[in-house]
Amino acid sequence: MARIYPFRALRYDTTRVRMEDVVTQPYDKITPAMQQSYYERSPYNLIRVILGKHEPSDTDTENVYTRAAESLHQWREEHILTEDPQPALYGYSQTYTVPGTGATAGSPQTRERRGVIALGHLYDYADKVVYRHEQTFPRHKSDRLALFKATRAYCEQIYMLYSDPAFTAEKLIFGAGAGSNSTDPVGPGASANPPDLTIPPDFTIPPDFTIPPDLTITDEYNVVHRLWRLTDPTLINLITTAMADKKLIIADGHHRYETSVDYAKLRSAQLHLPFNQRGPHDESPSELADENGHPQLPAPPYPEAAMMMTFVNMDAPGITILPTHRVLTGLDNFSSPDFLIRASALFTITEITETGRQVAGTPPRTTAGSTEAPSRTSAAALLDRLDQTSGPAFVAVTAFGSYLLTPIPDAVAPLLSTLPPRQRQLDVAQLHAVLLDHLLGLTPDRIRDTAHIRYLRDAAEALDLVRNGEANLAFLIKPVTLDQLKEISFSGEVMPQKSTDFYPKLLSGLAIYALD
Repeated sequence: MARIYPFRALRYDTTRVRMEDVVTQPYDKITPAMQQSYYERSPYNLIRVILGKHEPSDTDTENVYTRAAESLHQWREEHILTEDPQPALYGYSQTYTVPGTGATAGSPQTRERRGVIALGHLYDYADKVVYRHEQTFPRHKSDRLALFKATRAYCEQIYMLYSDPAFTAEKLIFGAGAGSNSTDPVGPGASANPPDLTIPPDFTIPPDFTIPPDLTITDEYNVVHRLWRLTDPTLINLITTAMADKKLIIADGHHRYETSVDYAKLRSAQLHLPFNQRGPHDESPSELADENGHPQLPAPPYPEAAMMMTFVNMDAPGITILPTHRVLTGLDNFSSPDFLIRASALFTITEITETGRQVAGTPPRTTAGSTEAPSRTSAAALLDRLDQTSGPAFVAVTAFGSYLLTPIPDAVAPLLSTLPPRQRQLDVAQLHAVLLDHLLGLTPDRIRDTAHIRYLRDAAEALDLVRNGEANLAFLIKPVTLDQLKEISFSGEVMPQKSTDFYPKLLSGLAIYALD
């Protein structure tokens, strides 16, 4: 069973800071330029905690991790960060435009993704409660563990998916219309009881679902984030009960999840407690009450047994998965013609004539009323061609041109024989097994080293890197579908690293789970 808990979040005091100046994207999506920009926005920006700058003078006792801990401590002392007075769950919505659906690709598609921020109990994958969908990089986990130990706080959420076609939790949090295609912002409350949930006779779900959010932030991608604090004990217990039978898939945050499990095991050993021991109020049905007659709230058996997570119903509208393109650098003796000759034995190769291709070394040109660089127009055309191709397919971008690669089934079949059958028709799995490993010699071990591969959301950036001579080759790929992700995850399999890019990302700094 999935156990979730309310918590007293550390939150920025909005009378002391402007929220847009202190929140960030997740640490693994922050470029050096973004890091510098965050540093400049505010001395209280969370970047100083989640991804601080390394200094040449760093030592074992004074380093990026100790500075992160000092920043958190100082901000709490100055009441820049204050703890909420009551345990709460936090309704969270994100309204956004799907990338690639704007000016150059037709009408923009606006979606809203809704979830709830809570503490989630930590499980081993073997417990079959939490499922992963992609592999991780070991060095990323060691970095996060050092940060967690130093700060004793979880400043970023793990993005969890669950399935509930009845939208039970959403109706408790966001109203009776939850699960519809509406993108209108809504608030807590519902006008009808959710199915399969016993509502206490003295509790009425409010009919008004237009309660204004406690917090509204627009981020650098023009995503509008809204947060509602839910403190009613009965409502909290109804939501935790509704989630109790759910299985969870990690959408974003594999490294942080696995690191948190390791930390929980370390702390359970130090406390002489068995890992996954239940707390005294772990079940916490709504009818349990304390000495004052108030419903008891569930709590983890020790602080490290849980991690801050955002739970999103995968049956609801609003989920977007983008592709993560691969850019390859530093390949020994790489030759584009030689690569294409070798690939022709395994793929049908079609050269793509690109619209508005920029000649290397010339400045980007613009047309009247447009600031789109030719590389961006070209990238959109390449992705359109890729999307129109049925079955597995890739676009290989070289310094001399771009090519559509479609696998020859009989030729690639022997190279896919070691993959689980359900992954053999998965684009990203074929990319890694055939193109990266077999043709380019980038074995799984070399990919884990990350020295030769970059993962990019922006196809135009991938094109620029190749055409400017900063990269040998780029592969544009199609996104993994939600159905493919569910099938692979629940079967216990994993895809290659960075197989998915869920958009938008959960903002870091909306809430912090302090272990002390």
